[in-house]
Amino acid sequence: QVQLRESGGGSVQAGGSLRLSCTASGYHGSYVMGWFRQTPGKEREGVATIFTGGGSTYYTDSVKGRFTISQNNAENTLYLQMNSLKPEDTAMYYCGAGGWRGMTATQALGGSGYNLWGQGTQVTVSS
Repeated sequence: QVQLRESGGGSVQAGGSLRLSCTASGYHGSYVMGWFRQTPGKEREGVATIFTGGGSTYYTDSVKGRFTISQNNAENTLYLQMNSLKPEDTAMYYCGAGGWRGMTATQALGGSGYNLWGQGTQVTVSS
């Protein structure tokens, strides 16, 4: 079973930057990978997704222009560059992998159909 492991979280002040990484223990052949976040008492939110074949990316509105998702297939690693961080970005961030042929961007950001998940990395942004 392939495992995903996130890293790169931490505590920063508002306006700062962090780069999250998600490394897979092996090849998983997923159609899509994504970053999700969750705070206590709230539902998991899709932040950014990338279709691994064509490289198309999609973002939730609140992070557009600030976050960038990318992948390094040779290293089985997914990244999330987060700039201009805001206190409302504070959350546990998870990476996921899965999907199916024909999956839509909405479905990908919604988190359905992901069969691999990491354990998360905490991001805390102070004002």
